[in-house]
Amino acid sequence: MNAFAQPRDRSAVIGPRFDYSALTPAAAAICYPFLLRAFHVVVGTRVATPSPLAIVAAALILAVAFVVPFLALAFACRPDADPAARRLAYAGVATPTLFVFLGVVQALIHSPIPDELVWCMLWLAIATRSQTAGNTVASTQPAVGRWRIVHGMTAAVLCLYVAFHLANHLFGLIGPDAHAAVMKIGRVVYRSFVGEPLLVAAMLFQIGTGLLLAWRWSAAPQGFHRTFQVASGAYLSLFILGHMNSVFIYARSFLGILTDWNFAIGAPTGLLHDAWSIRLLPHYALGVFFVLSHLTSGLRMVLIAHGVNRRAANRLWGAGVVISAAISAAIIAGMCGIRIG
Repeated sequence: MNAFAQPRDRSAVIGPRFDYSALTPAAAAICYPFLLRAFHVVVGTRVATPSPLAIVAAALILAVAFVVPFLALAFACRPDADPAARRLAYAGVATPTLFVFLGVVQALIHSPIPDELVWCMLWLAIATRSQTAGNTVASTQPAVGRWRIVHGMTAAVLCLYVAFHLANHLFGLIGPDAHAAVMKIGRVVYRSFVGEPLLVAAMLFQIGTGLLLAWRWSAAPQGFHRTFQVASGAYLSLFILGHMNSVFIYARSFLGILTDWNFAIGAPTGLLHDAWSIRLLPHYALGVFFVLSHLTSGLRMVLIAHGVNRRAANRLWGAGVVISAAISAAIIAGMCGIRIG
């Protein structure tokens, strides 16, 4: 035998090959805070009518920032991705809400380190971990058991609160006073001695079961609709957790302030002209979009399970996604100062 013969399988010598393209969601997430900073540089802190060029530049920058989570969603749909790469992509979908969560935690601990630096370090660590954990054997049939059913039943009950909460925010298009009046009515129930603990418990249950389902389903490739459902659910779990942290810990306990309209929009500067609060715009917009489209995805699965034609269910899902985007845009418009009537 030739002593200089080379083995046929070069991977036996050089080890497993890393799929560096799978790091794209992490790279996009690292760029995300700097896109928001660029938006603030263009818009500035003055609430005045910007030039047409500034409007176009700011719109383009914000559009690219919104591309980040959807780019990650596209990578989560890749059938050849291993579980670690797929989970990295799902984490990338949650980029806007994770950045807000980080900012609130940074404020709570009085961190002197800039948010952007901590953010980059965290994503580099996550990306490195995803590569070292790669080449995992994927499960062909992720075991979700009855958690999926219980999760869906709890979500159906919480739809009442979600519908009221989003309708309440739509009143922001009329004005802060209209929003406050409707919120005052709702808080009689969901801020009551019994209502608030039950609501918090239900939300925490949804977070736990949602992340569990997302983890198990991400172990194997899924179709587009299932991938979208998992991605939107993962975003919502982290969004709700971060939102509860902002309301209960940061606002009520740390700052001792009311969680009213002014708190939501970052008054007096507002969402568009504050260097910190601009991160709330994609955070809120995708929160509304994903909560409605996630519910639509669940409805699609229920309809198919009960014998509805898959093509008809997919068309209903598509219509639901469009409506979700429209409602999200309307709510954000109200929070940015647009008024009707």
